[in-house]
Amino acid sequence: MINILKRITREPLGLFGLILVTVIVIGAFLAGIIAPYDPVALNILERLQSPSASHLLGTDQLGRDLFSRVLHGGQVALKVALISIGVALSIGVLLGMIAGFGPRWLDNTIMMFFDTIRSFPTVMFALATVALVGPSLTTVIAVIIVTSIPSYGRVVRTQTLTIKSNEFILAERAMGVSTTRILGVHILPNVIGPLIILASMDIPTVIALEAGLSFLGMGVKPPTPSWGSILNDGYTLIRNTPWPIIAGSIPLVLITLGFTFLGESLRDLIDPKLRKSL
Repeated sequence: MINILKRITREPLGLFGLILVTVIVIGAFLAGIIAPYDPVALNILERLQSPSASHLLGTDQLGRDLFSRVLHGGQVALKVALISIGVALSIGVLLGMIAGFGPRWLDNTIMMFFDTIRSFPTVMFALATVALVGPSLTTVIAVIIVTSIPSYGRVVRTQTLTIKSNEFILAERAMGVSTTRILGVHILPNVIGPLIILASMDIPTVIALEAGLSFLGMGVKPPTPSWGSILNDGYTLIRNTPWPIIAGSIPLVLITLGFTFLGESLRDLIDPKLRKSL
């Protein structure tokens, strides 16, 4: 891991992405210490102020400090991304290995499950689910988990089908080694590299989906700060002040650039052949 970080820092885009990601993650985790104001505290007398020494990104229509709301919104964004991608990755790895290593009928059943989920557009599926269940952070995370499982599962299945025909796997099976040991010791270490790359590049997509649902009022409930809700406030006030929409856009742009550059650098370092396959 240390060697990979050293190699990333030698590339300009990789270093730039690593710096952006580090700054955003630190800002989110230390939001309670760094934020100068309570992100939900109202101060009508200072509403719609421009950026200043007191309010670095200005204030919204209720006088809430936008810089503090952006920092705390980062906690929501990273929470959604890390939990949803972590769970989806775990389930996708398990189902993908079972599909690739198991009997034909089980492979077809799991692939049918993946195809069924992927047949629904992600945004439409999210909107329908939120409309039925109700807006909440848990609902957003659940939607992202369900829609992300097929992506990881397909990659693992393809890798497993390739690896299981290797001679060392055939020798292990001939010696009577259990399927669980083969999957855990021989298959999993060989498929985890591409998955780390894909997961790092999926993080900005997941965060953008959460922000989009919050922008539509179907994500995190007010007054919890979210980058999407900040953008919603900025859109309604665009004729009065541009600062709320700028404050909500900046972190989304930075986190997209950061994880994209970092993911591409990891791809080149961990599995250069993946560039051609993608």
